[in-house]
Amino acid sequence: MPIKTTPGQNRFYYKEAEPDTKYPGVTRIVDMLPKPFLQRWYANMSAELAIDSLDFIAAMAERDREGAKKYLAGAAPRYTSARSKIGSQAHDLFERQIRREPIGRVHPDLEPYRRGFADFLERVRPELVRAEDVAWSDTYRYAGSFDAWLRLRVVTNADGTWTMDPANASGAAVWVNVIADWKTSKSVWPSVALQMAAYASADKLIDPSGAEERMPTFSGAVVLHITPEGWTLHPVYAPQLAEAFSHFVYLRQTFDWEQSCSRKALGAPLAASRVATGTQRRA
Repeated sequence: MPIKTTPGQNRFYYKEAEPDTKYPGVTRIVDMLPKPFLQRWYANMSAELAIDSLDFIAAMAERDREGAKKYLAGAAPRYTSARSKIGSQAHDLFERQIRREPIGRVHPDLEPYRRGFADFLERVRPELVRAEDVAWSDTYRYAGSFDAWLRLRVVTNADGTWTMDPANASGAAVWVNVIADWKTSKSVWPSVALQMAAYASADKLIDPSGAEERMPTFSGAVVLHITPEGWTLHPVYAPQLAEAFSHFVYLRQTFDWEQSCSRKALGAPLAASRVATGTQRRA
């Protein structure tokens, strides 16, 4: 049964033959995590726009005060929207590259990403197993599309960490299965481990045709952080992946609270004041 999604960013996943059973997406659940830094970032974006456009903002405010307020308040969402478009285009490019499909000329804005991903493929030599399939969990009722399932050649160190050895120069390299994610944002946050843990710990994976198979056991996960300036490959090792999943489960419960339980938490008032304010009496 092919997987469908509801429209918009806060999407739900459902099977075409079972449209009434909808599961929230992994990223939407991870968004339940408090992110106090976002408040500062939103404020800073608006402040920078105001400082850089003082005369323009002043002229706008004289004509339309509310419009000026909305323009300043929308600084961060506009930036996020623009970055999201670049990110989506870059992800599409990465999928074609890792599938070794022919890549013609790309837009100048995407060329640094194409070049960086090509360098990643050359230096790390990952083997692609699956790409852009859906991780599906009936146990915890969530789903999400992961970027790739890769095989990497590494040397396992005494402390459990890895050293990349794609050519097996050491003679001791082994292949490991990892869930992979591409990030084109300015920074990578630890919360990405929650996302990767959810994919790796799902019950099964579902391909575009709807064919299902049991989710394999992964040795860990990797996050490729790629920007126009370069790229870095960050591991999430198996112990941290397991720990992150236990926290993801709590966030899944928090999602249910926000979606339904919170609406029923407060009952109708049992009693209320009968004293009216002066304003209410004059109304």
